Amino acid sequence: MSKTIPPHRSDTDSTFPNPSLSPTSYQSTQDNAVQPGQLALQALKKVPEITVYFWIIKLLTTAMGEVTSDFLVNHMAPEIAVGLGFIGFVVALLLQFVVRRYVPWIYWLAAAMVAVFGTMAADVLHIGLGVPYIVSSVLFLVALVVIFAVWYLSEKTLSIHSIYTRRRELFYWATVMATFALGTAVGDLTAMTAHLGYFASGVLFIVLIALPALAYWLLGLNEIIAFWLAYILTRPLGASFADWAGKEPSAGGAGLGTGWVSLALTILIIAFVAYVTVTRKDVKSDGERRY
Repeated sequence: MSKTIPPHRSDTDSTFPNPSLSPTSYQSTQDNAVQPGQLALQALKKVPEITVYFWIIKLLTTAMGEVTSDFLVNHMAPEIAVGLGFIGFVVALLLQFVVRRYVPWIYWLAAAMVAVFGTMAADVLHIGLGVPYIVSSVLFLVALVVIFAVWYLSEKTLSIHSIYTRRRELFYWATVMATFALGTAVGDLTAMTAHLGYFASGVLFIVLIALPALAYWLLGLNEIIAFWLAYILTRPLGASFADWAGKEPSAGGAGLGTGWVSLALTILIIAFVAYVTVTRKDVKSDGERRY
């Protein structure tokens, strides 16, 4: 669209340094000059775009982390299981920090290992140290609030679209770890302490996760707040249904077995990650923004 020149400015006004360029041509030149910088930032971003595929894989990793942690802890010495979980967690995060751009399988490997170790960390507090779920939930919530506060004071934003510096990436993964631990504790709190059971807890979190989505679309809730509320709630949502599927009927589950549920979820994660890798549906196109 042409830009009208105000009457008090001539064609050689400083707004258009080159008098041979029309306003439209000049605007096009300016856009092209800015675009490389924007593309450079996009290339540096280390996280996927927020699409439906992001939420699908996120839910699958939360569910997988829950049942995988339970399977490992119950089929080997808990100390060994937690040690292996920690090693996998560290290796996956180091790999994510080493690469210089978003690589789907590396990012989701890190997310999966955070899910596994985050579950173990929450369970260690309750099972190993005897900390009640209500107390551990409050502790993890306080930790999450502190991380958010320090992140915002340091970077002036909590947007996932701005993860293109090392410091912001560190804040992001610290937040992710805290959300997984918090979600695990809250999910167990509703299922066990509140005696809702796993399936009813899952239904509860379906209702709760719909609230920020509806508030965003209908009431104009800030997109960053809506994103993080939904992100936090995906953890107890996925974990509740995974526990229901894997636990024995005597524990309120469907009795499919944590090992089989973990395997099925892992296969689904691999399939979806392969799909977004090939199609690049989790990468922002020029001029497009997804939430």
